[in-house]
Amino acid sequence: MADAKVIPFDDDRSRGSAAQRPARRRGGAGRRGALGETGEMGEVQPLPSRAQAQHDGPVSREEEPLEQQGADGRDGGLERRVAAGLAFLRRRLSGDYEVDDFGYDEELTDQVLMSLLRPVYEKYFRVEVKGIENIPAEGGALIVANHSGTLPLDGLMMQVAVHDQHPAGRHLRLLAADLVFVLPVVNELARKLGHTLACAEDAGRLLAQGELVGVMPEGFKGIGKPFGERYKLQRFGRGGFVSTALRQGAPIIPCSIVGAEEIYPMIGNAKTLARLLGFPYFPLTPTFPWLGPLGAIPLPTKWTIQFGEPIPTDGYPPEAAEDPMLMFNLTDQVREQIQHTLYKLLVQRRSVFF
Repeated sequence: MADAKVIPFDDDRSRGSAAQRPARRRGGAGRRGALGETGEMGEVQPLPSRAQAQHDGPVSREEEPLEQQGADGRDGGLERRVAAGLAFLRRRLSGDYEVDDFGYDEELTDQVLMSLLRPVYEKYFRVEVKGIENIPAEGGALIVANHSGTLPLDGLMMQVAVHDQHPAGRHLRLLAADLVFVLPVVNELARKLGHTLACAEDAGRLLAQGELVGVMPEGFKGIGKPFGERYKLQRFGRGGFVSTALRQGAPIIPCSIVGAEEIYPMIGNAKTLARLLGFPYFPLTPTFPWLGPLGAIPLPTKWTIQFGEPIPTDGYPPEAAEDPMLMFNLTDQVREQIQHTLYKLLVQRRSVFF
């Protein structure tokens, strides 16, 4: 395998990423959308959000969520679930669904991919979320988090945390390294989940569209660091994420993740093998590769994800995005806030696994 090219997020040059994105599919009039139902004139009527439902008062038995009507089929609950599942399959097989310009498939993410990740989030890592109220209910914002764990499971768990815990049920669009988009299967799944290239161009477009964007500036330096350096933040680059936030006037939300460092304790790095495979590193852990496929199972650590208070950027003039000293100061502020919160959470933690 040829070496995968890794381009840091703080490189502001155009990457030609639009050429790598699949074309957007558009359904015809009268089709059912991913989050709504079709009206009389073919207009998509959006379903109420969870936040709206809390203010609309009690619902009738017919309007109750299917999971509240019982699994024994009372009131046609089972039949409705089966019908909904068949309708979903029909839309997928017929191509009657939409993806955006980046390849994001909201319907597939909500109904399938999140359902697959949720048991890992809830039962295996037992993630505890703090500070979810610091994420705005609408508008663009940039979540900046630490990165660790040998494999990027921390980004996926952060994505589930935002989707399931935020009152508005927001979707987090993660910025990923080039390597993700050259791996078979992983490439397609990442696009469907809403991930895109970690470059300033794509991040700026998403923020301008009012999306919630997640970035882990440590990159491979963080995720591939040895176990002895756990919870010590690596370099954040030249502040490319700060420059993008300043251009869009989007708040920066620091995020600290505890628990991911211990899922694959990296005690060594087979650099020669990594170069042959085109990987930035090839991890050696107490279980991998010695136990074969079983060694690839992560340890069931207990996680905590804390979102810090937003750092506003809308009060700066337009030329602030080109001020290297300001970018350095804001980058250092974000990094220090994440590091301080990591130490605080570690002091509060009683056990890695319980």
